[in-house]
Amino acid sequence: MDAPRVGGHPAIDFLNTAYAPAGEPIETIGDGRAFLAWLVATELLDSAAAGRLQRRLGAAGLDQAAREARRVREWAREWLERWRRRPGGRYTEEISALNRELGGGAWRRQLEATADGLVVRERVRPDDAEALIALLADGIAQLVAREDASLVKQCAGPGCTLWFLDRTKAHARRFCSAAGCGNRAKVAAFRERQRG
Repeated sequence: MDAPRVGGHPAIDFLNTAYAPAGEPIETIGDGRAFLAWLVATELLDSAAAGRLQRRLGAAGLDQAAREARRVREWAREWLERWRRRPGGRYTEEISALNRELGGGAWRRQLEATADGLVVRERVRPDDAEALIALLADGIAQLVAREDASLVKQCAGPGCTLWFLDRTKAHARRFCSAAGCGNRAKVAAFRERQRG
């Protein structure tokens, strides 16, 4: 099963690779192939680089990278939960740990043409498993450095474990998706009114 992409930020979509709709846990990066597929689907890695990594690392190496990614995800989930509640904290240990993960990637600068003009971007060169983890660490670092902690939310749907970045104008978003949890909440409220 594919991970839902409702987070609005790569780091939050990464957290959502393990979720529990209706209380049933689902792991979407259970092995190395699934991990590579998720990286390609979220455009953190292009398919050519994924193919090179698959040939270079083999199944065992990719499975190890997926295990490491799951470890980083659970560590990040715990830290980001605390960061949401206390955004002004110093988080010295967490920042050091994240910097160690960022250090695992070989970085390169690249000039890119965007709709807003030319931009110089720094990206991880995905040469090995450590670089894949550095890609994830970069997303987490970008989240905590550039986003407002109060806008990182968990879905208010009963039993939903998904996170999202609330980019709505009024910052009043409550559900991971209007079509899913939002619709279920409306139906439940309607039924409750009908009973009353």
